[in-house]
Amino acid sequence: MEDVLHNGLPALFVVSFLAATILPLGSEWLLVTLILQAYNVEQVVAVATLGNLLGACTTYAIGLWGSDFIMEKILRIDQGQFGRATRLYQKYGSWSILLSWVPVIGDPLCLVGGTLRLNFFLFSLLAFIGKLARYALIASVTVTSMA
Repeated sequence: MEDVLHNGLPALFVVSFLAATILPLGSEWLLVTLILQAYNVEQVVAVATLGNLLGACTTYAIGLWGSDFIMEKILRIDQGQFGRATRLYQKYGSWSILLSWVPVIGDPLCLVGGTLRLNFFLFSLLAFIGKLARYALIASVTVTSMA
């Protein structure tokens, strides 16, 4: 834990990236911890957003070119989760990618975006907006609670 905090922003990038891909973990705890350790709030939000966005893009690529083995064994997205994400996508279209940060459905939504070959620029833009809004909100709440 101390190593993670000592490496600050690089650790946040890696944890945020992994949180959007293969590991069932969150990055919010590290974002809050770094803010409490007096790291620059804008930098912390930017690094977390970039890492999480690149993780989502990796999941999108797996949907685009990947296999069922990668989906089920590595990403741990079962057919039920994939089905729910597909129905959400079919109901709300590409706008559903704004929810790519939501636990349980976010990773499957990114996978569906790739599988259904959503325009990558649109996917990236919507995922970026959703992820930035989430991290900015968490940072804002953290800063407000410190005051």
